[in-house]
Amino acid sequence: MVREHGRRVIESVRRAIHSDAAQSARTEALPIIDDATVLRVIDLAMRVAEVMLSVGASAKEVVLAALRITQAYGLRNVHVDVTFNSITVSDHRHGGEWPVTIMRVVRSAVPDHAKLQRLQALVRAIESGLDLEDARTRFHEIRRSPFRYRPSVVILSQALLAVGVGAMFGASWSILLVTLLAALGVALTQAGLARLQVPLFFSQIAGAFVLTALTVLTALLARLGIEPFVDVRPTIVVSSGIVLMLAGLAVVGAAQDAIDGFSLTAGGRILELTVQTLGVVLGILVGLELARALGVGMEPPSAPLPLGPLAAQFAGAVLVAIAVAVFNGAGARIIVVSALLGVIAWAAFALVSATGLDQAPASFVGALVASVIGALLAHRLHVPSVAVTTAAILPLVPGAAVFRGLLGLVEAGGVTEHLLFATSSLITAGMVGIALAAGATLGLFIGSPLARTLGGFTAARRAVARPTAGGANVVLRVPTEH
Repeated sequence: MVREHGRRVIESVRRAIHSDAAQSARTEALPIIDDATVLRVIDLAMRVAEVMLSVGASAKEVVLAALRITQAYGLRNVHVDVTFNSITVSDHRHGGEWPVTIMRVVRSAVPDHAKLQRLQALVRAIESGLDLEDARTRFHEIRRSPFRYRPSVVILSQALLAVGVGAMFGASWSILLVTLLAALGVALTQAGLARLQVPLFFSQIAGAFVLTALTVLTALLARLGIEPFVDVRPTIVVSSGIVLMLAGLAVVGAAQDAIDGFSLTAGGRILELTVQTLGVVLGILVGLELARALGVGMEPPSAPLPLGPLAAQFAGAVLVAIAVAVFNGAGARIIVVSALLGVIAWAAFALVSATGLDQAPASFVGALVASVIGALLAHRLHVPSVAVTTAAILPLVPGAAVFRGLLGLVEAGGVTEHLLFATSSLITAGMVGIALAAGATLGLFIGSPLARTLGGFTAARRAVARPTAGGANVVLRVPTEH
């Protein structure tokens, strides 16, 4: 009796530790879907992924969207490969047939957050039971939809972005007016070059050169005592223009791809960011060198540019966030959330700065807080998290530090003190840029699963095919491999 009881205890312990292949199910439910339907499902998933990647979504979001679509229509052996400029979707039919594979090239990315929001809504509708043909029809309507705003509205929003940056530094009305005119010159120059299909690298050089030339002209008019240019501070004008030209760069998406493990896509985006930023640097350097050769150079800065009153800082941050959301094609809901997050990000930055920490850690905290709250709000309101996060952290971009460093290098004249200050400013700008990308990405990494948990979201895989996928609800039991 004791021996029998001991044997049962040992057997119970063994079953608790080891799995028994003999007790596992020998079959699994596999849907019968004809090849034509498989092609239509994969084509839909690939096209949705392509448009999402081209309008600003991260590689991870693109892969998850494609897999959610294919799983919703009964395809569970799908592989999705995303690179910087191509997407491949492959379905290996139960391991016993040749895979169905489709590849599509992704064109140059142009942010369109309203279209991204509609695509995410389409994916949710598909998971809720939307018919395949209806889903394909709705997708083509979304893909063909034009950009939400006219070019004139986009150009005006870019100019207002620069005005917002100037307001954060406490600029007077005369400085804000000059900033508006300089930003309009930059926006019109880049819009004209874009219509001529000039690569963005050269467009960045041209825009930065125009910005610097207009600023130098303003400084010359101030020296001659011509109103209203006497009180204009050129550093504010150029700093605002730098933030304008860096606003369209997908810093958050590049950092998020690198952390999520999409190294190839992240490498392509980071290289693109580097090239476009170098275009801004080259344009400013050429403008400053030309001004110095003509004898109208500016004095190198000896201290960082101070911020304005706290109320002006928050007003400028809100204006910047709204402007970024508008020229990225956002709708009213994204604009409101972006404005709110802009206030939150700047409040966190101001609080940390008040404790005595440097600009880089303060920027990290501001981006982190805004990104976490942005992920929660994005999940609740069904808006793209990358859209609201990008708009919220733009006021923290170190445009003033970039210009201080470049101007210091050009106008240093071999003075060691000026060279050291210029180098320190450029290093600070680089550290702040990295801090913003890291904070925003970490916030999305924390906030996204937290939003799903708080919302009671549970991801459940569908075990059987739906009538909309294969035309009939047919399930086949086949042996599984062990």
